[in-house]
Amino acid sequence: MTTKITDKNISNIANKFIQWQSVITADGSTSTNATAGQGYFIDTTSATHTITLPSSPSIGNSIAIKDYAGTFATNNLTIARNGSNIQGVANDSLISSNRASLTLVYVDSTRGWVYSKESNVADLQQALFVTATGGTVTESSDYKIHTFTGDGCFVVSCGGNPSGSVSVDYLVVAGGGGGGSDAGGGGGAGGYRESSGAASGCYTVSPLGACVAALPVSVTTYPVTVGGGGGSNTIGSNSIFSTITSAGGGTGNGSPPTTFRNGGSAGGGRYSDPGGTGNTPPVSPPQGNSGGNSIPPFGFFGGGGGGGATASGSTTTPSGAGNGGAGGTSSINGTPTARAGGGGGGGGAPGGSTVAGSGAAGGGNGSPGYNPSNDGFPATINTGSGGGAGGDGAAPKVGGAGGSGIVIIRYKFQ
Repeated sequence: MTTKITDKNISNIANKFIQWQSVITADGSTSTNATAGQGYFIDTTSATHTITLPSSPSIGNSIAIKDYAGTFATNNLTIARNGSNIQGVANDSLISSNRASLTLVYVDSTRGWVYSKESNVADLQQALFVTATGGTVTESSDYKIHTFTGDGCFVVSCGGNPSGSVSVDYLVVAGGGGGGSDAGGGGGAGGYRESSGAASGCYTVSPLGACVAALPVSVTTYPVTVGGGGGSNTIGSNSIFSTITSAGGGTGNGSPPTTFRNGGSAGGGRYSDPGGTGNTPPVSPPQGNSGGNSIPPFGFFGGGGGGGATASGSTTTPSGAGNGGAGGTSSINGTPTARAGGGGGGGGAPGGSTVAGSGAAGGGNGSPGYNPSNDGFPATINTGSGGGAGGDGAAPKVGGAGGSGIVIIRYKFQ
């Protein structure tokens, strides 16, 4: 005859034949090997304690536990599964509620030990946290921060659980575009994508990260790509982590004209060619902004500013070339840092304005036009900002290089 397993008869089995033992006083150095059919009063007044379930249980085996002194919240009790599941999960249980009482009954290899009676038990699953290696690792309170300034791998050895942590916050910035040559447009910043920070400490993020969910992780290897900055008249390269790809910044238009002005943020325009379109390819929220334009008479007023993470590059005015658009500021690494700003446009010819545009958030400044004219200035490395444009002169001056990107990953580890 086969007995159907129900909650009622599991409870009945559990309540039969329990033999309560003398009080166990935890000392922090010893553990208890539980025997089927026994109950344990455990006093954790002075230290935590671990009770280990039987290694080869049979259906109907039962174990009872009672918080003797009402101190499980101060000094927790760990129930070690000893090879069997607990509640159908291959995790130990952590009992952290004062005055907790519970009875476990072994059912089968699938469910393992199940709780037939629970009182004052808030959380039966031991907290597990994300554990990983890769990049340069630092800590901020209960959070680990992995910073990648070049290609690498984020290797997860434990995916955690809901009682601990199961997801990671991120900042992924692509390489910035190079500045344009010869009164060119400033380089556009690399695409800027980040999560809200809610999963790992609620640090300050840019407006682009508001309401963006963290990424769940599992036990696997996640390749990380950090995009390089583009040279003069050259776009930046993409940065990639998991499902997040940030597009390289568009280059500032230069001489000869380039059609590669679109990107994460776009490069500024030169002469009659307008600035490019940011957030290319499109994502939500947008990863960047458009580049600024030049104004007629073309060639006299220099180039437009490159787009930045949170603002478009400015258009050239009679007062000077366009400035780079503002970047985004994040404290994911524990320090508020601005990244992904646009590069400044290059100054124009005499008769117009020879004043160069300024870069933002590590973006390179443009070079003035004539008296003297110089190459554009490079962006700061690992900011993903755009390079400054070269100024107008007797000989064309090249644009500065865009800044390389960066990938930062953060999660709760304890």
